[in-house]
Amino acid sequence: MARGLFFSRLDPPNGAELDALKRRCTEYMPSVQNTERLAEIKEDLTDIQAMWVVDYRGLTVKQSEQLRVSIREAGAIMKVHKNKLVRLALKELDMPEMDEVLAGPSAFVFAAGDPVASAKALKDFAKANENLVIKGGIMDGAFVDAEAVEKIAALPSREELIAKLLGSLQNPMVKTVRVLNGPMEAFARCVQAIADQKDAA
Repeated sequence: MARGLFFSRLDPPNGAELDALKRRCTEYMPSVQNTERLAEIKEDLTDIQAMWVVDYRGLTVKQSEQLRVSIREAGAIMKVHKNKLVRLALKELDMPEMDEVLAGPSAFVFAAGDPVASAKALKDFAKANENLVIKGGIMDGAFVDAEAVEKIAALPSREELIAKLLGSLQNPMVKTVRVLNGPMEAFARCVQAIADQKDAA
């Protein structure tokens, strides 16, 4: 009995067992390529303001390139990574889990600058291209769902805030200059009137 059990352990694994063994080896002993990609993802996640996750299925090659250009103009970059590698990178960096959006084909937008600008770029592109779906992301060290990304995209961008601030500062300055210039202009008119009277005399 014991001998039979012993020899049964030496029997070659069947196909299903072999596949499970391969998956286990891949999980615990990542390939050199996966190790390099994992290091790249961890670098991309370093010093970012936000990371957005999108489903890009259905986009043509031309549309994908247009999306990348829009994102670059917003100060971010878009890359395609394996979900499991992103999940592992987040875990190793002690960043929030986002398993609920790490399913299916995913593209990742890393925003090192103003996160609102890149969120706006995604929202605007999604309006014109229904095949782009915003799934969620991470901002300021917290997970945000798709609805939150939409709200973030509706906020004023950094450039818009600066423009409004400069405008609010400029208006009082213009009024002050006008007030200060008023008496000077009146004084100049009086001097000119006296000079004209002397010339007439």
